[in-house]
Amino acid sequence: MKISFDQLSQCPVPLRVGCFLLCLSLLWLPIATPIYLLVGDANLVSILTMVVLYVEFIFLLRFWGKKVYQQNRIFRHYGLDISRKNAVDVLGGLAIGLVSTVILFGVQGIFGWLVWQKPGIFLIKIVLEGLLVSLGVGFAEELLFRGWLLDELQRDYSLKIALWIDAILFAVAHFIKPLEAIIHTLPQFPALVLLGLTQVWGKRWRRGRLGLPIGLHGGLVWGYYIINVGELVKYSGQVPDWVTGVNNNPLQGVIGALFMGGLAVSMRVRSLKRET
Repeated sequence: MKISFDQLSQCPVPLRVGCFLLCLSLLWLPIATPIYLLVGDANLVSILTMVVLYVEFIFLLRFWGKKVYQQNRIFRHYGLDISRKNAVDVLGGLAIGLVSTVILFGVQGIFGWLVWQKPGIFLIKIVLEGLLVSLGVGFAEELLFRGWLLDELQRDYSLKIALWIDAILFAVAHFIKPLEAIIHTLPQFPALVLLGLTQVWGKRWRRGRLGLPIGLHGGLVWGYYIINVGELVKYSGQVPDWVTGVNNNPLQGVIGALFMGGLAVSMRVRSLKRET
């Protein structure tokens, strides 16, 4: 049976999203399955399968844009293009995310909830390594959630409804893991929703460009990577874990949720000023 892409573009968003994910799975499984069966190193398996998945995701996005929506420059439509403005937004987002993370830990240090330590390993290596990891994470997750998914939602729903669905699905996606791990990391759910809201408002503030969300997401990951992997802090135990964050993850504590709430409000105010 011949596939009618015109009809697919008129289908409800749950059906369109489901069809896209099904196509992506059908492309990914034939390559991922042999990797899982033949490669013994679990970390290498994870890296290889995720790289394959994302390369195929980008390929499928181009096909999707051309065939379903007749858009030859779908990445520009999502807000991802090579331009000076996007580059400046990425750098600005990195700075905001990195400085915000340092402030978050700095405030806890002022209250005596943690003590700063000398780095346990070569810090410059951690900084550079963390930058590469954070930019990769920021690019991948923002193109997925604030690029493709947000666009699909906004084709069917109002901007407000699309905003909340996108943020909630972003948070839910971080809990695709075993039940025990879900229960253990559940406290970070509110902070992840707030981060999702922040990123959508940030994109709207920057006229639909993805540079700021990519940079901000990357900056937050970068700052936490440097502090965590570099072993730069040690918690004093003066307050319970639910305040500072379970497993030393600030997103799993009250302080992290308050921090993300403040960042979300800041982006919301900027996006409102941009609309007026």
